[in-house]
Amino acid sequence: MRLHYLASMPLARPGAQIEIDAPLATVWAVMMDTGAYGEWNPFLFRADCANPPKPGDPIMLHVRWPNGKTQSSPERISQVEPPYDDNGTTRALLAYVYEGLPSKLGLVKGTRFQRLSQTPGGPTLYDTVEVFSGPLVALAGPTRVAAGFTQHAEALKLRAELLS
Repeated sequence: MRLHYLASMPLARPGAQIEIDAPLATVWAVMMDTGAYGEWNPFLFRADCANPPKPGDPIMLHVRWPNGKTQSSPERISQVEPPYDDNGTTRALLAYVYEGLPSKLGLVKGTRFQRLSQTPGGPTLYDTVEVFSGPLVALAGPTRVAAGFTQHAEALKLRAELLS
């Protein structure tokens, strides 16, 4: 019975993708320097966590929505995969899980994945997606999350390209 309930929960997957003309190692360094987010990131204007983050660390994200309103979001780092070779493609991953009250009540679950990949001589591809589930997914605002992720991706591109 529980599996049926979970399978019938609404899902949302807001995301963004961008090509960055910088080495993957540079993009990764920018992503991992959470203390500097306020210098370049209009969406996540502050991130309070250990620097660099590691799995299990709490992270408080301070978000500025496209309408200018701000909100804090308690999360926990779930995955950190530094750059590694995958059959000639370099990859890296940073992921965290939403831990706010709606999540604790089972109303909205969310995990954000930020993936990097780069083939030799090519740009770094940044791909981010939040996998939401739960009966109140619509209240999480998947459309505004996607707009924020686009801002984040564009700012990450500018920052990494300036540093390379």
